[in-house]
Amino acid sequence: MKYSATINLDSTTDVKNFVNLVIKYSCDVDLISGRYVVDAKSILGVFSLDLTKPITVEASGEDAESLIEALAPYKVEA
Repeated sequence: MKYSATINLDSTTDVKNFVNLVIKYSCDVDLISGRYVVDAKSILGVFSLDLTKPITVEASGEDAESLIEALAPYKVEA
């Protein structure tokens, strides 16, 4: 099953903490910004995105739902 959320990463500290959180999970996690899709477990990939806008996180796999719940501090309310 695929889960998604919209997040904001406002600082380099947010990016570092986000990647450190995501790598603890075994599920596949992608960040989507416009037409670009990067591996959320890659700090260089995350920094290659336009971080001034909200980003969509898509997670699929065994622990994807718990990962999306753990991302609560970064979520943007729709």
